[in-house]
Amino acid sequence: AAWIDDATRLVVGAKFYANQTTDIIEDSLRLAIMQCGQPGALFVDNGKQYRSKWLKHACAKLGIRLLHAKEYSPESKGKIERFNRTVDSFLAECALQKPRTLDELNSFFTAWLNEQYHKSGHSGLNGMSPSTAWRTDTHLIYYPPAEALREAFLHTEERQVDKTGCINFNGAQYEVGMKLIGRKVEVLYDTTWLDEIEIHHKDFEPFRAKKLVIGENCQGSKAFPPKFTVEASESRLLTGLREKAAKAKAVPTAQATHFSSIAKEVCVDV
Repeated sequence: AAWIDDATRLVVGAKFYANQTTDIIEDSLRLAIMQCGQPGALFVDNGKQYRSKWLKHACAKLGIRLLHAKEYSPESKGKIERFNRTVDSFLAECALQKPRTLDELNSFFTAWLNEQYHKSGHSGLNGMSPSTAWRTDTHLIYYPPAEALREAFLHTEERQVDKTGCINFNGAQYEVGMKLIGRKVEVLYDTTWLDEIEIHHKDFEPFRAKKLVIGENCQGSKAFPPKFTVEASESRLLTGLREKAAKAKAVPTAQATHFSSIAKEVCVDV
């Protein structure tokens, strides 16, 4: 994903990503604004990722005009298309370098942008380099406050609060309070950090809710270490019984007295 300044051809934000989802538009645009300031307008393609509810909301919050290219008019996107063809020369060099990770690829890309592309003369600028054109441009650069930028880039969804005062969101639970049981709330969140979300409801002041982290003792049987068993080499029961029997055999037993023999020796006088 790449964002290029129309007047100076400076690439204000560019990065390689592992996918082509809406999130890369968010991440690259935030990077561009943080590095080079807020633009007055965005001129984008007609792709689905550029017509998202989030992008419209973010531009409206920041006061940026969102403009879409006309369908079947590739000439309107000539500047960025020209830059994309220039990137092919970087990719040819990168194929020799063989970066092993995405971070390494982006590290080489940033170096190429700053030291090669931005410092080279551009035909559309009468031979001036993009970096020189950017430095000599007289337009004021506006950097929005960090909090305003954060709020503009928040996504929003609706959730129902359950009977425990919690909501399920993105595979996790967040405690929002007993006062909101049974009500629908608006969830504002940053896709890059979901440990904390912002809860909005018309009857209450907005507040932040943290992700619930359930302790190990509350996870059920799966949370406990597995029970280790050792295969028995003999029966403890039978071994014990045999030892008991051996001890009993070793104790001398008293001889039994037969009353029949005693009767023969005893005389009774009448």
